[in-house]
Amino acid sequence: MDTRDAKRVLETALICAQQPMPLREMRALFDGAIGADTLRMLLDELVRDWTGRGVELVNVATGWRFQSRPEMRVYLDRLHPEKPPRYSRAVLETLAIIAYRQPVTRGDIEEIRGVTVSTQIVKQLEDRGWIDVIGYREAPGRPALYATTRQFLDDLGLKTLEQLPEMVAVAGADPVALAKLPQQASLLDEVLPDAPAGGDPSGVAPEDFPEGPGSVLSDATPFASSDRPAAGAAGSVA
Repeated sequence: MDTRDAKRVLETALICAQQPMPLREMRALFDGAIGADTLRMLLDELVRDWTGRGVELVNVATGWRFQSRPEMRVYLDRLHPEKPPRYSRAVLETLAIIAYRQPVTRGDIEEIRGVTVSTQIVKQLEDRGWIDVIGYREAPGRPALYATTRQFLDDLGLKTLEQLPEMVAVAGADPVALAKLPQQASLLDEVLPDAPAGGDPSGVAPEDFPEGPGSVLSDATPFASSDRPAAGAAGSVA
């Protein structure tokens, strides 16, 4: 198989994939006949091929995927004007603290936020696959240490934590104190998938944590599984 045919196969597989595709799966497409270096070359070519179109090929934490460009969000949102509820400020602030200061314990989070962290909030973030226990602190009671997951990075369209936007700066503020500012939670507000239909199960009323300024993070939207053309479908994503 020449490289042009290989690129067509790779492009088709990526468009039809339900999840980001790692290199090992790409090699399986060709029964190992194409090496990792050639695959990376083909991926670079595909990235260039899709430049200037409404969809882009990106490398996230768990592999490669096609996703809509941020500027397309305003148009795509018109297809689903009634969205499920978004997450409460308590959930977003807890997630922001974990993302920027990981690994942290619930005690760390409560010290930064100044309020008790509900078990429901932690469970909600774990159920979405955004945080996980990665160990235990050597302290009385051996509290669990929480960190974000690769799924969290995938949902933000990022490959590494270093790509998270910088924390909102406030003159004279201590970096630890910044984590409890509403602005930091707002970095994640507009880019994460909506809360499940039926409301936010965190048990915290939204009015307890008033909305902060809008998000300053690019809100590229990955294809949902229902938006992807199925294998063999005739539709185009362009």
